[in-house]
Amino acid sequence: MIGEIPEPVLKALLETIPLEISVVDADDKVLAWNKHETRVFKRPVAAVGREVRKCHPEKSLAAVEKIIGEMKAGTRERATFWIETTMRGKIQPTKLLIEYYALRDASGKYIGCLETGQDITEIQKLTGEKRLVD
Repeated sequence: MIGEIPEPVLKALLETIPLEISVVDADDKVLAWNKHETRVFKRPVAAVGREVRKCHPEKSLAAVEKIIGEMKAGTRERATFWIETTMRGKIQPTKLLIEYYALRDASGKYIGCLETGQDITEIQKLTGEKRLVD
């Protein structure tokens, strides 16, 4: 990254971007997440420092372990998948894009994992183009 972002700006940025993010360290411990109040997949504050495997439902645990294991082994950098779910207060299903990214230091050593989630329901409806000046 070029330049530095002051902490208040970084915090505002992380709460403003249209992504839910969670960060896990190299020892599979949850470090932090954003959008605590509005997350699709809510977790208790006590999850900070907890092993990431304890933050996922049993049915997805094998996939999470496989992804993280491959990232640690250096055979995977990213995993992308999407699901449809019914959100509280909504009638129509919501499509969520979920992506995992390996975090590596400058030498390529695995230092953790970034998990992102984004509601792409409205994005999928886009057609044509809309220019900035439109």
